[in-house]
Amino acid sequence: MTRRCLVLSASMGAGHDAVATELARRLRARGHDVHLHDVLALLPPGAGPALRGFYRTAVRRTPALYTAIYRVFLASPGPRPDGVRTVPRADTSPLAISAERPLATLVERLRPDVVVSTFHLAAQVTGRMRERGALRIPSAVYVTDFAVHRGWLHPGNDLYLCVSDGAAAAARDGAGSRTLAPGPVVPPAFHSGSPPDTGTTADPAGLPYPAHCDRPTPDRLGHPPRPDRPVVLLSAGAWGVGSDLPRTAGALARHGLRPVVLCGRDERLRRRTARVPGAVALGWTDDLPGLMSSARLLVDNAAGQTAVQALAAGLPVVGYRPIPGHGADGVRHMAAEGVTTTAADLPSLLAAADLLVPDGPARDRQRALGHALFREDAAALVAALTTPTAHDRADGRA
Repeated sequence: MTRRCLVLSASMGAGHDAVATELARRLRARGHDVHLHDVLALLPPGAGPALRGFYRTAVRRTPALYTAIYRVFLASPGPRPDGVRTVPRADTSPLAISAERPLATLVERLRPDVVVSTFHLAAQVTGRMRERGALRIPSAVYVTDFAVHRGWLHPGNDLYLCVSDGAAAAARDGAGSRTLAPGPVVPPAFHSGSPPDTGTTADPAGLPYPAHCDRPTPDRLGHPPRPDRPVVLLSAGAWGVGSDLPRTAGALARHGLRPVVLCGRDERLRRRTARVPGAVALGWTDDLPGLMSSARLLVDNAAGQTAVQALAAGLPVVGYRPIPGHGADGVRHMAAEGVTTTAADLPSLLAAADLLVPDGPARDRQRALGHALFREDAAALVAALTTPTAHDRADGRA
């Protein structure tokens, strides 16, 4: 039965939109009608761009300020002395309240059967409206983070979908809603095929892994292949956020590796990194699956979409010099679940590369644990949440 689905994302970097786009693709592949919408567009005029600009500037230029904001307003507190874990709600009410009426208007116009949020502000808006009965369709939340901060959590939402068991446990504790852990949502082009000893041959959406793709080999990066200099990717996200990436690239190059720095849309960072001997600096690229197929390791600083795409590609991940706030928490949580490794300093990063770049038990174990996260199709769980409504009867879809 065709369902009408509203997917709420946010243009904050590229990760939330990437998840929303892939969810929409999977839902459409199952025959459903999907509408994508940016929750920032539901805010008062100018508020969305201002919020995005403030966040980008704070993360890039004043990390201490962003860390303080994150700790006060979003980060979940530790357990109380009596061992009880408490997760107070995020104080996002002014923003959430301002988006409620526009969302109600959008729902009335589109008449969806289900709404799914891939950004925490959207989860607060839908949770508040569901709790009061102002939103009469089921609301799902796909939590993109391994570290589930309290901005994601509202008991009014019907279903939480998470990237890992640890994230699902945190969401369950904080929201009290039905919670599942289908795993990351990643396009099928990233999936490398069968990980060691798993026998997996298809992605969670039921689509076959691509057996042969037009993927760039190292020579397509502008240099002849060098098997003796394995490629290591360094990710700076869509905005080119990173701490001393040229220095890190230089150290990896001197260590006998070939660092390829993903500078996102930061042209200044790309120019600086391009001057590092032995390093390759790339701007924004749409062919991450190809780059990952040519690499042996990802050095990550955000525990976001690039990290889980690498896990799907069978690429070991080392968290190093994470961005403040949710990035640092996410890197720590990913490592705690065993799917990545962390490096506290440059010697530790080089040691991790020595362990994970060559074939061997350490590399195989991390690849297998990463593949094990991908369990179910989150889009199927979203579609299953819908129930026949008056919209169906009016449209003849029941």
